[in-house]
Amino acid sequence: MTLGRMALVRIPAIRCKIHRLFSASHSSSSTNRTSPPLSRHMSMKSENLVSKLTSSGLLKTQGLIDGKWVDAHDGDTMQVLNPATGEVVAIVPCMGQRETNNAISSAHYAFRSWSKLTASERSQRIRKWYDLLIAHKEELGQLITLEQGKPLKEAMGEVSYGASFIEFYAEEAKRVYGDIIPATLGDRRLFVLKQPVGVVGAITPWNFPLAMITRKVGPALACGCTVVLKPSELTPLTALAAAELALQAGIPPGVLNVVMGKAPDIGDALLASHEVRKITFTGSTAVGKKLMAGAAGTVKRLSLELGGNAPCIVFDDADLDVAVKGSLAAKFRNSGQTCVCANRIIVQEGIYDKFADAFSKAVQSMQVGDGFSEGVTQGPLINEAAVQKVESFVQDAISKGAKVLLGGKRHSLGMTFYEPTIISNVTEAMLLSREEVFGPVAPLLRFKTEEEAILMANNTKAGLAAYIFTNNVQRSWRVTEALEYGLVGVNEGLISTEVAPFGGVKQSGLGREGSKYGMDEYLEMKYVCLGDMNRK
Repeated sequence: MTLGRMALVRIPAIRCKIHRLFSASHSSSSTNRTSPPLSRHMSMKSENLVSKLTSSGLLKTQGLIDGKWVDAHDGDTMQVLNPATGEVVAIVPCMGQRETNNAISSAHYAFRSWSKLTASERSQRIRKWYDLLIAHKEELGQLITLEQGKPLKEAMGEVSYGASFIEFYAEEAKRVYGDIIPATLGDRRLFVLKQPVGVVGAITPWNFPLAMITRKVGPALACGCTVVLKPSELTPLTALAAAELALQAGIPPGVLNVVMGKAPDIGDALLASHEVRKITFTGSTAVGKKLMAGAAGTVKRLSLELGGNAPCIVFDDADLDVAVKGSLAAKFRNSGQTCVCANRIIVQEGIYDKFADAFSKAVQSMQVGDGFSEGVTQGPLINEAAVQKVESFVQDAISKGAKVLLGGKRHSLGMTFYEPTIISNVTEAMLLSREEVFGPVAPLLRFKTEEEAILMANNTKAGLAAYIFTNNVQRSWRVTEALEYGLVGVNEGLISTEVAPFGGVKQSGLGREGSKYGMDEYLEMKYVCLGDMNRK
């Protein structure tokens, strides 16, 4: 099945430069961002930072195939922009089917030797990769802020979080155990072996340009698989820097390949290849469904972490300070651009007004700006399309009777900055309740009873993350068990960790990432029956 004009990972399909001979004014950016012409110069601050990153060897502007840095075969390129300023940070190759097939061949060849290394040998190299990620934490954080926009402190937090998966799976590489099964006949011995799936196609989003890569590539490499990675066209620089550090760590050529560019062409090549035995994807539910259909032709294994519509339920008996702090973290991290963001804050009527007031005061203190500025806690949205989506959701709510308590419009900074927003009197008929806003907008809904809260929370096709705030232990258990979600935070808004399984139910995806369970997604189980054991 062809993906046609499919746009991977929540973004419009990219547009590559048709030919090197075209003038700069004819070149188009990778997305619908508000993009300046190539002639616009970077600020002195940005130029110095880019120069520093280039000198460090981490600002790579080519794809990686078989350990070699390469351009697109036809010379096509695309721009990587800073969403906070609109400046062109770098020009990178706009690749497609041909480069992807080359990367697949490279990964297929490298699999023969990488999978034959001992678990300890793979572990040592993956651990070295972790050490290098941590050693270059500052540079990687700067790259994330440059191309994704999140505040530098938050970006460096992502580096630590992303590196934690590499450290964890360096250790788990040595713990892939099989089984011996008691035989039903005396002359037989029964075994279960676990072996790597093979070549993995990994498709990652722009909102966590390092962590979403390491959460997939870490377990794949630990199991003995090789990877063809397609990062988002919006944020390829972090992926390329991570791949450079993998090479420095001794990960052999071809084990990790990186291609970026024409999303439909790259996706089609990964789906059509018989050598690619697994697809792992983080992105929208709509694209996940297309990948499921496309993978049927070669019966590939799939791991899908798809869209969410997270409820955050605040009960009357909740500690107000804990609820405000947790809801703030769950809603506004990364400017609301995460799949596990609290998309609906459902508050019991007895505490509704107090919570709305305290929450508004907390949100009002948030500082919006360029991620490199001191004290900033919220950066820009990723592009103009993201802002327009937020605007349409807010207008829909207002037209149906919702009230803006705070924010509700573009920020005075311009570009793609949007004010941290709180909206009250939201109902289930509004878009803010039914779909992910993927922006810094917190809708407040009111409920009376525990049963009503559970019905409201589960009234969605999504089932990724949910949050509960209550001091009643019995209630926390009852509600947790009743919620149709893969992740539940009780009195806590930040729940992701490398040691726990991450994934959803219903239309939020298949499989789990992170933890020991994440290893199983990259392993095949082989049963062996050894007969004629009584012969001497």
